[in-house]
Amino acid sequence: MGAQAHKATRSAKRGDIEPRWWVVDAEDQVLGRLATRVATLLRGKHRALYTPHADTGDFVIVVNAEKVRLTGRKAEQKTYYRHSGWAGGLKSITADKLLAGPHADRVVRQAVRGMLPKNSLGRKLLRKLKVYTGPDHPHAAQKPEVLSVG
Repeated sequence: MGAQAHKATRSAKRGDIEPRWWVVDAEDQVLGRLATRVATLLRGKHRALYTPHADTGDFVIVVNAEKVRLTGRKAEQKTYYRHSGWAGGLKSITADKLLAGPHADRVVRQAVRGMLPKNSLGRKLLRKLKVYTGPDHPHAAQKPEVLSVG
């Protein structure tokens, strides 16, 4: 071997990462750009010790989800589908109706979900996302830091 010593790649273990809590205000933020930033935090890609197969991410609280901004004509054209599992059970709703209804948080949740891995790790990471339609959240005890997006 040459003069340089071989350095092993460091992989994060379960206790190596101390997760932090972040609060993101979605008011007047473009949905896709907000979701990208949130997915990066959940995944842990902002850390030096990022490990693709491990949960190295943080907890993220998104407030004011009903005030998120959609560009172009996405508000009336973007459609969300769900299926009950029964024959003829396909339901659809447009983004503007979903944002105006009681489940406006689903718009942000779905956008972030699409940017996470489609496996058990992605499902685990999605549980660390807390989305609220209004400005209040019940996670003050975790002392979350405010993250400015955009």
